[in-house]
Amino acid sequence: MADTELAREREYVAGLYARLDSLREEAERELTTVRREDVGGNHQSRSERDAYARAYEDRISQLREVGERLAFGRLELIDPDADGSDLRYIGRIGLRDENLEPLLLDWRAPQARAFYQATAATPLGARARRHLTTKGRDVVRIEDEVFDSTLLDEEGTQLQGEGALLAALSAQRTGQMHDIVSTIQAEQDRVIRSDLSGVLVVQGGPGTGKTAVALHRAAYLLYTYRERLGSSGVLVVGPSRAFLQYINAVLPSLGETGVVLSSLGQLYPGVEATLEDAPAVAALKGSAEMAALVKRAVRSRQRVPEADQTLEINGEKLVLQPSLIADAMAKARESGKPYNEGRVLFVKNVLTQLTKQLTEQLRRRGSTVDEADQAYLREDIRTAYDVRVALNTAWIPLTPEKLIEDLYARPQWLTSLTGHWSKAKRELLRRDRGSEFTVSDVPLLDESAELLGDYEPGDAAKKRAEKAQRRRDIENAKNAIRNMGVDGMVSAESVVSGFAETTASLTTAERAASDRSWTYGHIVVDEAQELSPMQWRVLLRKSPLRSFTIVGDVAQASSAASSTSWDATLSPLIGENWRLEELTVNYRTPSQIVDAAERVAHANGLTVTRSRSVRTTEWPVSADETTTDARLVDRTLQLAHEMAASGGTVAVIAPASRTAELADALAESFGNDAGAGVAGLSRTVALLEPPEAKGLEFDSVVVVSPAGIVAENTRGASALYVAMTRSTQRLALVLSPGEEPPAGL
Repeated sequence: MADTELAREREYVAGLYARLDSLREEAERELTTVRREDVGGNHQSRSERDAYARAYEDRISQLREVGERLAFGRLELIDPDADGSDLRYIGRIGLRDENLEPLLLDWRAPQARAFYQATAATPLGARARRHLTTKGRDVVRIEDEVFDSTLLDEEGTQLQGEGALLAALSAQRTGQMHDIVSTIQAEQDRVIRSDLSGVLVVQGGPGTGKTAVALHRAAYLLYTYRERLGSSGVLVVGPSRAFLQYINAVLPSLGETGVVLSSLGQLYPGVEATLEDAPAVAALKGSAEMAALVKRAVRSRQRVPEADQTLEINGEKLVLQPSLIADAMAKARESGKPYNEGRVLFVKNVLTQLTKQLTEQLRRRGSTVDEADQAYLREDIRTAYDVRVALNTAWIPLTPEKLIEDLYARPQWLTSLTGHWSKAKRELLRRDRGSEFTVSDVPLLDESAELLGDYEPGDAAKKRAEKAQRRRDIENAKNAIRNMGVDGMVSAESVVSGFAETTASLTTAERAASDRSWTYGHIVVDEAQELSPMQWRVLLRKSPLRSFTIVGDVAQASSAASSTSWDATLSPLIGENWRLEELTVNYRTPSQIVDAAERVAHANGLTVTRSRSVRTTEWPVSADETTTDARLVDRTLQLAHEMAASGGTVAVIAPASRTAELADALAESFGNDAGAGVAGLSRTVALLEPPEAKGLEFDSVVVVSPAGIVAENTRGASALYVAMTRSTQRLALVLSPGEEPPAGL
């Protein structure tokens, strides 16, 4: 009977894949037809053609990305659906047959909620839940959870295997995160389906699935609130490029390709910062007082001259008085415009007054000057060298990059702005021009850009014209989408961005990356405990609606600018308008590793969120002593080989002072199967420093020199806690010569 049931599920899933292939081929044919259409020069016709093309392109991408594991579950219902069926299949996307009858229900649909939350006590309309385990396109195992006891006497009911969740947890890691859509648990599902509005904080210890929950929540929100989020998008912010590489396949596998992924160093267009400042420097740059400093720096670039200036314009001499400059500045400031846009008004005001002055001067000498002549005189004044020098000296146009570089490279100017600072504190910011921008500089650049506005005077007018045209294009695209009946599959905004008239067909991510002022409908922040106040200011500007999912663990706060209290972090920014959910079940880390890591954390004064691990493995946590540095390297290599031989991925996590010698040894011993940093994530063995390992997981982990990790990292106990909780199977510590095992172990 088990074979019969398995054969039945194989047949049904094969039918789903046949329908998937048919839909993809149909979309590809339609796309080819649309691309061949000659619509002439009519703009509305081109809009409609591009709407069709973008819709088919997005649909093809979605149907390709879901790939394997299309269907993963089935509900047997107490009451049949409207179509008379008492079976409801759950998958990554929704599918219907040629008659629009449902074949597969999208996991995010309200009707799929029972698959994740039903229990025998609260069955939510379900008699049983079936998990389908697939390999490629074939069903290889089925497993039933029965809520109605009468089913136990019926033929075909399966009660076998170790459970879908434990099977997924025990599977070997590949260096890239997989979705958990088939094994979402009830407390995770509650968070994923939480309302869009407001700020949701998800607190949980290592291994509780915070990152996976955050990504699945992003996919759920895009599905449920498509009309609201389709044009503005969802931003997912992670701590590093390594983290983004680790998670970048999850959302496409769930049918979502429009989410913007960004590291903290990529939040300012044109800059991709990876360099980290020294802890003391990062703490200062990330502090809230830097916002006031940047504001003072911008204001200080508006300077009224102390004395009259004589200006020469084509042989005529004019006197520019300080009072004229001061009055023009005051009028420009009253507009409330950003610095560079205010400068345009300032220049206009000064030119107007100088033109009047020159006109009166010429008329006193008997010259006739009419309105047409005044226009020429104004242009002569505007282009005169003396005038340009005087105006730029009083109010020079600025870019954010130049402002921040000058702030670091001009000690006297910085001193004038920070008279209350100590010399040592100012010295933390000292840096030569041309130095590479750091991750901590990104929010300062963004803060400067907010205050400065557009650099080129013509930018504002150009953007107004572009926005007006875009509004007309969007209206045309909306009409086309309604006419073709693809509402919900594609947004008018994405269609307009792909018009042939533009230089390129841009995705939401590409448009957002190039537009600093882009605002998102929702922002997901992972490892949020690491963000500085200045980084939070950037994100708050990018979400005017204050719609956030904030994920993290304050016990893992390890950066100099991070916070160990959600209340202390969020209250100054948004007051009390946030709600907290906690994840308490550890799905990743075996119980023996959880117990060891938590004991070490408590012994080092950390307050950790207690979690309950759902499983254990055969390997106890070990701490190996070594007598020499050579023995330390040898033992690390020996453990790495043992772990790699058992299958899966291995991470060697070490303090910075040890990485050079370990990198050479691993390269010699493993060749191309080992790599350091981001490159190591695609290899069998990855060598990482604790900050690089944050948010990642591996089958086995070797932690080298725990004492060195504590000594070399800001909040070193947190860094060690992070390192010890990356493994899904086995953890070993290798101690430096003379080093005692960590307290609590």
